[in-house]
Amino acid sequence: MLLTIDVGNTNITMGVFADESLQGMFRMMTKQPRTSDEYGFTICGILEHRGIDPKEISAVIIASVVPDIMHSLTSGIIKYLHTTPILVSSKTDTGIRVITDNPSRTGADRIVNAVAGYALANGPAIVIDFGTATTYDLVGPERTLEACIIAPGIETAGRSLWGGAAMLPAIQIEKPDSILARETVSGMQGGLVFGAIGQTEYIVKKMKEESGYSDACVIATGGLGKIIARETHCIDLYDPQLTLNGLRMIYDRMKEKETEKTV
Repeated sequence: MLLTIDVGNTNITMGVFADESLQGMFRMMTKQPRTSDEYGFTICGILEHRGIDPKEISAVIIASVVPDIMHSLTSGIIKYLHTTPILVSSKTDTGIRVITDNPSRTGADRIVNAVAGYALANGPAIVIDFGTATTYDLVGPERTLEACIIAPGIETAGRSLWGGAAMLPAIQIEKPDSILARETVSGMQGGLVFGAIGQTEYIVKKMKEESGYSDACVIATGGLGKIIARETHCIDLYDPQLTLNGLRMIYDRMKEKETEKTV
């Protein structure tokens, strides 16, 4: 089995695949300090709780945007799962060419999303990841990652709002019944959710106009992406497992290349 790991700024999301079938998906908080033993023990414990024998994990592939935890995480995987993880970067042969001005600064998660997004669209795509930051990535028809827009994530904007204004409470982010709020909580919810919808629609429109990819398929992922996707026609598809599927596709490509070399 393959263990795919997406290390984000807020959560570490993991998925276990048997071929193309996702057998289980789980999360851990990123910012909690852990030793290599704690990572290894926690991962094995979660796998066992989900009915997956850790000994069945034959390979691990990781996309990370948090360098500080990688030594402990990879060491824990090596010690407890007895396999050296593959780390995706801009130098990895993913099938997507990064043609931005500084490819080395392109987040591994965005490259992985581009791989999965292109596969779903079978052509040009705009991939939106509603995470700690909201990222909009433009994938061209020739498998090229060409441009990106990065905005504050919805939860990040919310924390800034109630963290910076003494009279505003922390709230659950959800779409209110009406944009015409009559009290503080729904007013904040409306600002965050309807603001994100408007931002999404305008940015997608401008990306299509300036790139010329008017038929680009718009694919969303990320926890709060579901709320936005169901409220706007500019998003064609919502896939909560996009990043994990992209990691699986990259691993499959690498194994195929290795097989070709040995034949």
